[in-house]
Amino acid sequence: MRRPRGGESERPPPGRVEIHEGDNLPLLAALPDASFDLIYVDPPFNTGRDQERRRLRTERGDDGDRVGFQGRRYRTTVLGSARYADHFDDYLEFLVPRLREAHRLLAPTGSFFLHLDYREVHYVKVALDGIFGRDAFINEIIWAYDYGARSRRRWSAKHDNILWYARDPRRYHFDHDAIDRIPYMAPGLVGPVKAARGKTPTDTWWHTIVSPTGKEKTGYPTQKPLGILERIVRVHSRPGARLLDFFAGSGSFGEAAAALGRDVVLIDANPEAIAVMERRLARFAPQVLRPAPIVEPTAAPVEEPAGGAHEAVSILPPSPTGLGPSPLHTPGNRAKDA
Repeated sequence: MRRPRGGESERPPPGRVEIHEGDNLPLLAALPDASFDLIYVDPPFNTGRDQERRRLRTERGDDGDRVGFQGRRYRTTVLGSARYADHFDDYLEFLVPRLREAHRLLAPTGSFFLHLDYREVHYVKVALDGIFGRDAFINEIIWAYDYGARSRRRWSAKHDNILWYARDPRRYHFDHDAIDRIPYMAPGLVGPVKAARGKTPTDTWWHTIVSPTGKEKTGYPTQKPLGILERIVRVHSRPGARLLDFFAGSGSFGEAAAALGRDVVLIDANPEAIAVMERRLARFAPQVLRPAPIVEPTAAPVEEPAGGAHEAVSILPPSPTGLGPSPLHTPGNRAKDA
């Protein structure tokens, strides 16, 4: 993707990042209405299997376990791995309550982006039509890529589906001037001026996946490329806006938002995801909010002070969104993974 035109080459000051570990449903319920200008989520795709990504280091060596270019051998060292479960007996029962919260949390001119693939997108679109209204559906964006194995029994699936809904289809933020330009496929047919300027993309976005050997790679499964998310952030929000991703994973949306001067709240239940985001977003000095520890009851009774019972005190710092520890993270009531 080319850089955007106009004066957007000068980025605004970085945005603030807030990371929450915990089940996203009760955390979302604690947020005030209409508090976010843009919400993007990339939930589990319900592939029916665990998603795992290993981080590797390769070095030249005659005794290596891999063969590379021109027959050279390389030794492989496993640096670590990340994994999450991606199978649900009733996917809509899991997802729909969270989609209702997203609708409630959107500002009047806000937009909601849901990133899925062919397995569940048709069922989820029907559910979103019921929550937002059919007239609130603006676009289905196809992210097309060309990487990996090919099927010999059907057309190989090489795209994801991104559904865009507006809180109010009559007024939503869409900055056409912030759209990055892409090359013409036949520049000789449009003349040198247009060819040099390029054209705006359609609802089909061609973009490679995150390179397995590139600097952008975090080692987290199903990581999405920054180019896709930066386009969404630039066009559908203003600098200083508040953004939300409650299936944050490796924090790609958070990096795109903060780097472009938007404040962002990121939520994930997986401690591995939280650790990846802390490392990846360290330059933005994120505020990381974890659940309060489970306190086991003491054997001896504790004498209450005169005038009433003990008051529970959070060990977490105050949150800009008003979120403290999740309501589920109280003694005797642990949160489940989202």
